[in-house]
Amino acid sequence: MPRAQLDRQPREVARMFDAVADNYDRMNAVMTGGQERRWRRIVATTLNLRAGDLVLDLAAGTGASSASLQTSGATVVACDFSEGMLGVGRRRHPSVTFVAGDALRLPFRADTFSAVTISFGLRNVTDVDAALAELARVTAPRGRLAILETSAPRRQPMRAGHHFYVRRVMPRLARLVASNGEAYDYLAESMADWPAPQELAERIAAAGWGTVRWRQLMLGAVALHTGTR
Repeated sequence: MPRAQLDRQPREVARMFDAVADNYDRMNAVMTGGQERRWRRIVATTLNLRAGDLVLDLAAGTGASSASLQTSGATVVACDFSEGMLGVGRRRHPSVTFVAGDALRLPFRADTFSAVTISFGLRNVTDVDAALAELARVTAPRGRLAILETSAPRRQPMRAGHHFYVRRVMPRLARLVASNGEAYDYLAESMADWPAPQELAERIAAAGWGTVRWRQLMLGAVALHTGTR
């Protein structure tokens, strides 16, 4: 079974996601206690999507988040570098447009999208700052950004409990349900290795985004960052 390393070599990460594509949505539901659906609604509301908007959902995987965004009436483009994920997504969500693409070299013209979003995928790119700048490039002036990513509670004992869940419980839970438990070892390690919300906010601003704000969800386990082009 493929397992990517924390240096995030694109081919390794893509093969890893190819291997878990069929069960990925089910595993997300199990590991988040079904909260991923609520988070998708929060992202859609935060972006204030309307009919006529063109939205990029980067690292969209099987397109579950894209389909949720599309209920607003916006047109959503789901972009991912895992062909396995895209294949599953095309079968499950035929109304969504799926495009293969690298976050560091997006296959779109500048100033294309009304809004861009990425959920739990930014930590898998080899150059986070370059990906943030690429997202800014393809977003139209005054366009909106929403990033949903892993975080950690700021206070004890919640922080210690979160660390234990990510490092110990989540990989074991994945092995009971997933076809490739080792892939979730990587995901757990990448979550623990991710910068704090304030640091990420500073990097988002440095990449060309304005009005950068963030807030934590699920007792601090998840952070939502927003910005404006």
